[in-house]
Amino acid sequence: MSTEILLNEFKEVSEHPYKVLSQYKQEGKKVIGVLPYFAPVELVVAAGMVPMGIWGSNNKTIALAKEYCATFYCTIAQLALEMLLDGTMDQLDGIITPTICDTLRPMSQNIRVAMSEKLPCIFLAHPQYRKPAFGLQFTVDQYTHVKKELEKISGTAITDEALREAIKVMNRSRAARRAFVKLASDHCDVITAVKRSAVLRAAWFMEPAVFAEKLEALNAELAQLPVADWKGKKIVTSGIICDNPKLLQIFDDNQIAIAADDVAQESRSFRVDASEEGDPMMALAQQFADQDYEILLYDEHSNQNRRGEFVANLVKKSGAQGLVLFMQQFCDPEEMEYPYLKKALDEAGVPHIKLGVDQQMRDFGQANTAIQAFAEVL
Repeated sequence: MSTEILLNEFKEVSEHPYKVLSQYKQEGKKVIGVLPYFAPVELVVAAGMVPMGIWGSNNKTIALAKEYCATFYCTIAQLALEMLLDGTMDQLDGIITPTICDTLRPMSQNIRVAMSEKLPCIFLAHPQYRKPAFGLQFTVDQYTHVKKELEKISGTAITDEALREAIKVMNRSRAARRAFVKLASDHCDVITAVKRSAVLRAAWFMEPAVFAEKLEALNAELAQLPVADWKGKKIVTSGIICDNPKLLQIFDDNQIAIAADDVAQESRSFRVDASEEGDPMMALAQQFADQDYEILLYDEHSNQNRRGEFVANLVKKSGAQGLVLFMQQFCDPEEMEYPYLKKALDEAGVPHIKLGVDQQMRDFGQANTAIQAFAEVL
């Protein structure tokens, strides 16, 4: 299958996830919505169901969700609820609502109240002290709750064997995405910023095994191509989400390629694999414990600027000339972290710009000007 055909498939899925959901339902499959992030989608796969990521929308306006949400909630959370209220996600068989940040905690209850008659809502609380034995056990207990609720929806018991197989499937998907990120940088003449985003975004909407197989095929095609003789600039992106094609087109129009990313919806979600041996529930808990350099997770070394140094090193190792931080509006963790991140970048001599974004943006004139100016000084 050619590179162009595969890229078009990923683009179609990325742009029309609701069509993908409808297709799964027509095939008789059950689909579980999964809000951001660190939810154990392996449990959904092990139950024989399809996980469907819910990361807001670049094409909708907040209307119905205003009755439930404070105006200072980020648009990702508000638009997730909007899609549940307006019928866009009516075909879901259930939804997992993690509570990893101060917005998602009350949002989980808003969703439960709003959807109580339509949709089973599975509450998931992660521990901040995730690494000690008691933290691991808390995570196992929470995942066991999720497992029981998913079994009720699927009508199928989730066995250890099925869960181990699901872990293998997700590890395969994560490995393919890590390989793709490197290949995309090497072949940025073929994989533009818009196309790169579409491929990584499609992972949240496709059956994991199918996605992994298609991405491996794309990776094989890319590996056969000569490394790009890139004359433009390369940057690293950072933030919660950066998937708006109109915004990313600014990079492509200005000959700016993405060498790597520190984006939650992208590379942060597939940095860490789960063990394929031993107790699979503990393996998933350990995988969560092993997550690091993440704004929303407690760092026992908080007296050190470890995350800032990690991001600065990522820019240097990737061969990029600078970093573009997409700051989600009304995201307190990102806003509070920025002074430390800026300090680390400045000390490492890494140029960067910060752009405030949300999913209600329709005019990217200011972003265009800022990115153009940034590219000229790199």
